[in-house]
Amino acid sequence: MRQTYSVALATVVLAIAGMVPLSAAHAAKPDGQAVPQVAAQFYAALNAMFDGNVAPMNAVWSHDEDVTYMGPDGKFIVGWDQVSATWKRQADMKLGGKVQPEATHVTVGQDLAIVECLEVGENIVQGKPQTVSLRATNIFRKKDGQWKMIGHHTDLLPFLAQ
Repeated sequence: MRQTYSVALATVVLAIAGMVPLSAAHAAKPDGQAVPQVAAQFYAALNAMFDGNVAPMNAVWSHDEDVTYMGPDGKFIVGWDQVSATWKRQADMKLGGKVQPEATHVTVGQDLAIVECLEVGENIVQGKPQTVSLRATNIFRKKDGQWKMIGHHTDLLPFLAQ
């Protein structure tokens, strides 16, 4: 019963916000194509960051002070200065490996979009492969005609949790 209520409540909230799941009809519209593209750019940036290159990550994110990051280390970070510093620290770790989104679900509104997925792959920690299998929610905002990430939230990874 509770799950049904949650789904119904989520549907009402999305309807009020003008957001609907991405169907074939929505995918044919410009934003329906742009949001999956910027999500793909985020995952390309994530993999570049694993190799120590933080520049693509900086490009995909909004630099506003309301952005949030709740990553696999368990921290809750607000504001571009703090979020960018976190990505820089992770890039400096040079975790290596690769993570890809699977089972992606995209919901697009007028100025907000949500991309939910499973992040799967591996990182290399102290020379040993570590499996990555996380649930993730990515939030994007359209500003000045461009979609930028404003939120990223994942499960915890034991090898990063502090």
